[in-house]
Amino acid sequence: TLDDAARQALDSNAKLLRDNAALSVSVDGHADERGTVEYNQALGQKRAEAVQQYLIDAGIAATRFRVISYGKERPVDEGHDESAWARNRRVEFSAR
Repeated sequence: TLDDAARQALDSNAKLLRDNAALSVSVDGHADERGTVEYNQALGQKRAEAVQQYLIDAGIAATRFRVISYGKERPVDEGHDESAWARNRRVEFSAR
């Protein structure tokens, strides 16, 4: 589920993508360290796909995205508490 802050950020991303028609992006899903590798891989995939779908619904062509899940393999915060886990549950974009 996307909260209001996520939707606002994605609206900005959609505008950037509309303004730069040649830009394609990788939508990378991540999860925190809790759970199995398989569970977190699937969760990261679902996160990335939810973001991709939001942008498709905003008028961005699906062909401009590559969706990938890194699961828990690339944490942004190595901590083992709720604040670290919250930072690690994310979707990141990179130009491709």
